[in-house]
Amino acid sequence: MIDIKWLRDHPDAVRASQVARGEDAGLVDAILDADKRRRESLAEFEQRRAEQKATSRDVGAAMGQFQAAKKAGEPADVLARLEGTANAARRFAGELSDRVKSLEAQAAEADTQLGALMRRVGNVIIDGVPAGGEDDFVVLETRGTPRDFAADGFAPRDHLEILEGLGAVDMARGVKVAESRFYYLVGQGARLESALMNLALATAYDNGFTQLAVPTLVNRPTMAGAGFIDAHEEEVYHLDADDLFLTGTSEVALAGFHADEILDLSGGPKRYCAQSTCYRREAGSYGKDTRGIIRVHQFQKVEMFVYCRPEDAEAEHARLLGFEKAMLDLMEVPYRVIDVAAGDLGGPAARKFDCEAWVPTQEKYREVTSTSNCTTFQARRLGTREKRDGRTEIVATLNGTLATSPRWLVALVENHQNADGSVTVPAALQPYLGVEKLVAGGR
Repeated sequence: MIDIKWLRDHPDAVRASQVARGEDAGLVDAILDADKRRRESLAEFEQRRAEQKATSRDVGAAMGQFQAAKKAGEPADVLARLEGTANAARRFAGELSDRVKSLEAQAAEADTQLGALMRRVGNVIIDGVPAGGEDDFVVLETRGTPRDFAADGFAPRDHLEILEGLGAVDMARGVKVAESRFYYLVGQGARLESALMNLALATAYDNGFTQLAVPTLVNRPTMAGAGFIDAHEEEVYHLDADDLFLTGTSEVALAGFHADEILDLSGGPKRYCAQSTCYRREAGSYGKDTRGIIRVHQFQKVEMFVYCRPEDAEAEHARLLGFEKAMLDLMEVPYRVIDVAAGDLGGPAARKFDCEAWVPTQEKYREVTSTSNCTTFQARRLGTREKRDGRTEIVATLNGTLATSPRWLVALVENHQNADGSVTVPAALQPYLGVEKLVAGGR
């Protein structure tokens, strides 16, 4: 979540971010009101609690005086006066105790309300992010030229026809053992996926990333801390009996890796990567991309994740985008880079760049990677900090996809298909596959 102190000082910036996202700017005023009530309740609670401590001492003193006088055999009128003073002090202490408990409950309720409101506000977008929704992105760069299949003398087949012709995918058995949008990759199809993942992991390693093998089930605090159940919980697989979530990206586990820790970033950012199986319900996507393996419930992904100082985050974001572009260059497919509009960012991201590969049979670009600068949004929720110059400060987090399957396979086989149904393997993948072409009957 964003910093409440920063929101108090810059409410107009948060309102503008909400408007750019297409979200409710009125939340800012509701937050400020809840924050005011919380602080007022806390201030009175602290004041009354201090009075309660002082009163407890007064009660003890008054009772001590009464008992001492009684033991000394003081006259009845003196004892009555001292007992009356002690009883009055006890009644006042009791009333004060009730008031303290009430104020504590009020402060706790206001804090709960404030937290709920704060979780509804997305990260404050970075200057320059396009306003609007899914279709309001800005194209930053286009690389490569879509292939002219007419000049090659044949009409392109779509990825499903190609993969089925190669015996590389089995959709029917995926449905048989699970449901629609599950699938089997078979033989050279599975090997192509493994080759892609291994190349991505090697690329990450060569660029200084530490590889982790991560859990794909995480608890609620981790899922919420990463920002994945604020507004789209219906897209996530949840195990009710255990209150655990299947992750849709290893970003979640990577974000939780240093939760509630103080990092040493004096030597520079900490960079991690992980390959994991990912799961998404794809809620609300019925009727979209129902043919083939573009939109599925289970997939593989290699994710990069960075912890850094906030002032280094934009430079790290550019680095992650550079790694993604380098991988796509190795795949020898046309693609473009877009600056995603505010309304399509998702809550944790302050800015996101997508790389979209050209899909010949659809005659359009489709997302295959994204990289997000989440600034301090996730780390604040997860309690990830660093000690610097004697102060403890929240760090920044970033993520980026280095490769994902099966979506990348769609772009690969459609762009590199041949008239005879074979698929030419990009040179960078050939050492991992041991072949230059995928052919029918291959394994």
